[in-house]
This record gives sequence, structure tokens and C-alpha cells, in this order.
Amino acid sequence: MTENLVNETVANTGFPALTILWLLPLVGAAVVVALPARMSHVAKSVALAVSLGVLVIAVVLGITFDRGGQQFQFVERHSWIPAFGASYSLGLDGIALVLVLLTAVLVPLLLIAGWNDVPAVPSETPETSETSDEPPRRLPHTYFALILVVESMVLLSFSALDVLLFYIFFEAMLIPMYFLIGGFGGANRSRAAVKFLLYNLLGGLVMLAAVVGLYVVTARAESPFTSGTFDFQAIAAAAANGDLGVGPGVLNALFLGFMFAFAVKAPLWPLHSWLPDSAVESTPSTAVLMMAVVDKVGTFAMIRYCLQLFPESSATFAPWIITLAVIGIVYGAILAIGQTDIMRLIAYTSISHFGFIILGIFAMTSQSQAGSALYMVNHGISTAALFLIAGFLVSQRGTRAIAAYGGVQKVAPVLAGTFLIAGLATLSLPGLAPFISEFLVLIGTYTRYHVAAIVATSALVLSAIYILWLYQRVMGGPEKEGSDKIRDLVRRELVVVAPLIALLLFLGIYPKPALDIITPAVNHTVVDEVPTPVIADPHAEEGAHP
Repeated sequence: MTENLVNETVANTGFPALTILWLLPLVGAAVVVALPARMSHVAKSVALAVSLGVLVIAVVLGITFDRGGQQFQFVERHSWIPAFGASYSLGLDGIALVLVLLTAVLVPLLLIAGWNDVPAVPSETPETSETSDEPPRRLPHTYFALILVVESMVLLSFSALDVLLFYIFFEAMLIPMYFLIGGFGGANRSRAAVKFLLYNLLGGLVMLAAVVGLYVVTARAESPFTSGTFDFQAIAAAAANGDLGVGPGVLNALFLGFMFAFAVKAPLWPLHSWLPDSAVESTPSTAVLMMAVVDKVGTFAMIRYCLQLFPESSATFAPWIITLAVIGIVYGAILAIGQTDIMRLIAYTSISHFGFIILGIFAMTSQSQAGSALYMVNHGISTAALFLIAGFLVSQRGTRAIAAYGGVQKVAPVLAGTFLIAGLATLSLPGLAPFISEFLVLIGTYTRYHVAAIVATSALVLSAIYILWLYQRVMGGPEKEGSDKIRDLVRRELVVVAPLIALLLFLGIYPKPALDIITPAVNHTVVDEVPTPVIADPHAEEGAHP
């Protein structure tokens, strides 16, 4: 019975498109590292070419994806560790596909944005790199290769259909991220990297116990399986029918193990404190890679693994998770208002936005979950635009202090204008991409959790305060001392910013293509039965649906 259900949800293919998708950047990273130290420009160009190749493959997958077809498409399945029921199984549903596209779009832009972030010699600057007599180092090679390695692991995490395979790469991506944070960036980057690693390793260790526990559950005689398995689709099919053969206490414990790891990665308040330090001490490209791409693996996994492997436990703990999400929404927005560091301010806005994403996931309505999936994409684009533009500004002035800026719009009008658009997108202005996703989250949440939706709405006012006040202080007013060091965006920077602004406008006006891909996948994850919520209106109907 379980195998029949699995077969009905997959579309097999003989061409290993997903394997090529994640292997290409990994092989590209090896090539980049192998190039001689003096060929830093060639190394960067190879890395960029590889990332563009990944983008082409992702676009082809998006075009050929059948929106009305089976749940998982482009499926590849091979035996991996048969003794433990582990297989090399890949496949994409609509939610995974849009996140693959987000990753494939952002990585080339991040490579271009970080083109001059890491000098080949200690004293090298864009002006002196041609004439420096110091021996070159391999830092640019390492930096660009690590970004490609992260991309590879993220793409495999989005496409994995085996729980053990997912877990391995979910944890493995911490290694290149640790070196990206600790090896390149600010003065306190080592401390930030250790903090990042410790938090995420703790989550991973808890999840490892849950993964082992899930295998033990499937190996029990009472389970519907002939032997233990890590097959996500088979386990999810059994869980949907209530056939796992264990009591709610065991399932709740396994759910919490998975959820803890994903809440650290996302991050969900109060497990968030590693994010601001890591974002501020990283290079802008690394920070965006972390917040816009890597952290999305956590929220994606909540939908893929928590909701589908443990539907009843997800419903049981939903009110508590929603409470934490709402606290994070308000907390992140309030702390953003009080920041004096422009990059730290943007980092705290992401904590608030991740709260919205998690709120929509665990409200468990079709509207809220579609909004959350779309929000993952829109947040990635808007955060990338805002953080990178701020990074371009900070790299010229040499300080992150908001008080050091003023009147930038007079000397760099294009930079100021694009910063304003990205900022307005961050506060979910109608007509820009994040608006429709935030609107769907709030509408979908309100049908079941009135109080949570109302409290979360307060963040709309708070976000207007922190973004408009930031713009007023940095871009408006009289010019501050040192403004003569600031220039407008150059061609390389415009190549990075223009596609992001275009996507914010396009998805803000016409989100239908993305929602058409996301909605069928959401329909497979919505949990119909939700217990009386802790922070919901007591007069609201428990089973209300949009």
C-alpha cells in the first residue's frame, strides 16, 4: 500500500538532471582551487561560468516542470546503503523547485558582487592589484570555491528524497560556511564563525538522534516496512495514514528533534543570536548566501520533513511554534529600530521576516503555506538587494556606523534610489514582491489564529519605522564629512543590483508563475486537523480553512 502511494507521487526520468545540477558547482570548485595562485582572475571567471551553467540547468528544469503533474518530478533513485535502507533519491516538488531557482539566480550575482572582496595579495586593492610585487595567495580561489561548494550542498538538500542523504548535506554545508565566515570578513569573524558553528552543530546533533530514532521506528515489526528505511516518500505515506506503529509520545519526540535543528538554521527566536554576528562579520556576499540561501534550507525542511513525516505532532506543537514566530517577528523589528550599525540592522530584519515564514508554515492553511513558500523566495531577493547595496556603500566609506552617513542621495543618486526600492520591498510595500507573500501569510493565519495574525501585523508599522528612518539618516539630510569618498554604482555593481530590482518588481506585480508552481506542492502538506491554538481567538472555529 505504501509503495503504491509513493509511485503515484513521483515522475521518474532517465536523465540525471538533478545530479548534474548539484555536481556541477562541486566539480567547478575543484577546478577553481586547482588553478595556479597567479590566475585569480581566471579562477573567478571559471567560478562565475560554472554558476551560470547551474542557472541554465535550473531554468530548464523550471520550464519543463509539469505544474499539473505528479508531486515529485525529475526523480532519480539508486541504491546507496541497502543494509540501512538508504538510497540516493532525488526529486523536486514545486516548493523545492522555486528555491533551487532562487539559489541558482543569486549565486552568480553574489560572485560578481564579491569580485573584489578578497585580494590576491595582502595589500592589494582594485587600484594597486596590477602593480603589486607581493607574492599572490590563493585566497580568491578559496573564497569562490567555497561559495560553489555551499551552492552544491544546498541544491542537493533541496532535492534529496532520502532522510539520511538530506541530513548529511544539511550538516556538511556548515563546513564551507564556517570557513567563509571565519576566513574572510571583519575583525571579529573568527568569533562569529565559531558561534555559527556551535549553534548549528548542536541542532545537528539533536537531529541526528531523531534521524536514528526514525530509522528505529521504521525497523520495528509493527511498522508497515519489511525493514528499516530512510525513504522520505515511503515514511511520509505511512505517516499520512497513521501507520508508523508508534504512539504520539515517540512521534512528538522525533518531531522536536527535527524541528530544533531547523529552528536553529532558520533561525527562530530564541535560537537566533548567531545570525546578527555572522552576518555583520562576513563579507556581504557571504552574508547574503547565508541569510537568503542557506537559512532557507531550515524553513524548507520544516515543510518537507516536520509537516509530512510528523503531521499530528506538527498540529500538536503548532500553537507553541506560532507563539515563538510572532515573538520573533516583533522582537526582530524592534531591535532593528535600535541599531546603529547598518548591516546589523538589516540582519535583525531577517529575524523578523523568518518569523513570518515560520508563522505561515505552522498556521497550516493553504494560503499561509503558499505565502510562506513564496516569502522564502521574495525574502531572498529583497535581502540580497538591500544587503549588497549597503555593502557597496560601506566598502567605499569604510564604516558600518549609520551616524557616519548623510546626504548620500546627493552624491550617489542611483545607489540611493535602488537602496530605497530594496528597503520598501523589505517593508512589504504593495507592488513589490514581499507584499503578496506577507499578505497571504497574514490572511491564511487569521483564519485560524486571529490574535497571532493581529500581533504580527504590528511588524508592518515597525518595519516602516526602521527602513524609512534608516533611509532618512543615511541617504537624506546634509552631506557628512567623508561623503566625497562615496561614488555611485559602477557597471559591475549595476549588473548585480538591476536583476534583483527587476525581480522585486516583476514578482510584486505578477506573482502567478511562482504561485502556480508552489500551490500544488502546498496542497500535499496542509494538515487538516489542528488542535485549539494557544494564542488564537477562543471563538474562532478550529477547523476553519481559507
